[in-house]
Amino acid sequence: MRQLLIKSAAIMWSLCLTATALAQGTTPAEAESAPPGFFSILLSGGPVGVMIMLVLFALSLTAAYLVFEHIMTLRRTEIMPEGLGDRVRESLTAGRVAEADQACRQHPSFLSFVILNGLAELDGGWAAVEKALEDATAEQSARLFRKIEYLSVIGNIAPMVGLLGTVTGMIIAFQQVANTQGSAGAGDLAEGIYQALVTTVGGLIIAIPCLGAFAIFRNRVDQLVAEAAYVALHVFAPLKRRRSTKPQPSGATPPPPPTDGGV
Repeated sequence: MRQLLIKSAAIMWSLCLTATALAQGTTPAEAESAPPGFFSILLSGGPVGVMIMLVLFALSLTAAYLVFEHIMTLRRTEIMPEGLGDRVRESLTAGRVAEADQACRQHPSFLSFVILNGLAELDGGWAAVEKALEDATAEQSARLFRKIEYLSVIGNIAPMVGLLGTVTGMIIAFQQVANTQGSAGAGDLAEGIYQALVTTVGGLIIAIPCLGAFAIFRNRVDQLVAEAAYVALHVFAPLKRRRSTKPQPSGATPPPPPTDGGV
């Protein structure tokens, strides 16, 4: 079975050389002696190397999709719609809680979710509202961080997948030396090793941009979450001032001072 696979691969390689030679107007011997191109280097790791390169290609497509999605979603207008905080603040100042609720529901976003949680606790006073704002902010920021965390996962997995291809290729190269009882030259061994290192290069090419994008988006999320939290507190500032400056009822007497053991 192994001999059949080797013969089939040799036949396919000959056909590829012939097709390349016909396309370029050269002979197969010239095509074989020509320096390898980019795609031939990528596919030079054998079946195992090709499978690992396909995995790396899938990881690169996933990373590209995540980067594009985060660029479109991690924007200030998506996290904090323009004018939403001012509208809700004016409605709360005028005592129109239903209008503030409706304005938030018309613009679903990070800020509207936080404000809605605060509006739901208006009857509990400022302490309950502040606690609801903190909990909602923490929940939504964790959701955003979970989304960008996938870029970090890909950035850490891609080099490991490439290293797997390298180790596999080196095992195959040394196995060839063992099968030939050491008759394989340094050139044969070096060729197998450089073919195996291709997967590591592919993994690093994917990992470096992914980790860089993850750091950028993480800082972006920190900035937007801090701004949204500030806007949410600013929206409920009239409620806080109203609670803190609420006058005492007329005729109220201060509580008596505590006694020390009835003395």
